[in-house]
Amino acid sequence: MKRILIIATGGTIASTADGRGLSPTLTGRELAEQVPLIDGLCELDFVQPMNIDSTNMMPSDWLEMASIIREGYASYDGFVILHGTDTMAYTAAALSYLVQGSAKPIVLTGSQQPMANPFTDAKLNLYQSLVYALDDASSDVSVVFGGKAICGTHAHKQRTMSANAFTSINFPDLAMLRGDRIIRGVGLPMARTSEPAFFDALDERVCVLKLTPGLSPAIFETLKPAYDAVILETFGIGGIPEREGASYEHAIFDWIDSGRTVVITTQVPEEGLDLGIYEVGRAYAEHPGILRGGDMTTEALVAKTMWALAQTRDPDELARLFMAPVNHDRTN
Repeated sequence: MKRILIIATGGTIASTADGRGLSPTLTGRELAEQVPLIDGLCELDFVQPMNIDSTNMMPSDWLEMASIIREGYASYDGFVILHGTDTMAYTAAALSYLVQGSAKPIVLTGSQQPMANPFTDAKLNLYQSLVYALDDASSDVSVVFGGKAICGTHAHKQRTMSANAFTSINFPDLAMLRGDRIIRGVGLPMARTSEPAFFDALDERVCVLKLTPGLSPAIFETLKPAYDAVILETFGIGGIPEREGASYEHAIFDWIDSGRTVVITTQVPEEGLDLGIYEVGRAYAEHPGILRGGDMTTEALVAKTMWALAQTRDPDELARLFMAPVNHDRTN
């Protein structure tokens, strides 16, 4: 019988009401005890590194989860992480870079309603996450939620209340789950056989800057003391405004010349970036030191930039690491 380690971190799935709003109180073991369908599926062990609202999840917590997986990798056939939905996509992306190429599945799940709610989605999500983690064709980091398995670098929380909270951005769903049946997408990769590469460092000094009409380029100077990298969410397919007296081009190139990193992406969720189409983006397409986000999600870009900067500060090596696909994170 296969062995699965449940890593419980809190979130809505573990929350109860105490008069001041919902907060996580239940342990992973207590949650599993409320899903009788999982009895006999596998051997389960539990670890509870934290019990927090995922709004409070930090990069240091991602490192702790990766360390738990590394320590238990030889002893378990898969891992299921119980997590709050608000930052689940960030954690799934981060673990994709901290544990690369895992032949064993690392599945994140949670719920939109607490386990005790009479209309909860928690029971089915936990059950189907275990079903997916136990399947021989499952591997790498994924999110199982609302009857779908989503690649860990493409998950995005699309809805705040509905049970189908997550969608896959710019990549097909890995599978549909119908009860205990897994229906996999045609032509998607099967399980890996190699040993994973583990990493234990992240550079947290990464921020996301969303362009809005009228935003001053002087924001880059303000950000310099606190951040090593900016992920710039541009307009459309890669539009960056330029007008007399407010030069984004000067501000961005100065940021790069100071030894910092710029990743350019789009604030439009689907179909990605192409800086070469419009004049308002072309100047950045040819400038050395600018990393292009392609069709990656913002969540994946944050995690990958933190990971890559922790490995190197050499611009050429940084660009190589950033552009190399990890867990299907980019298709262009």
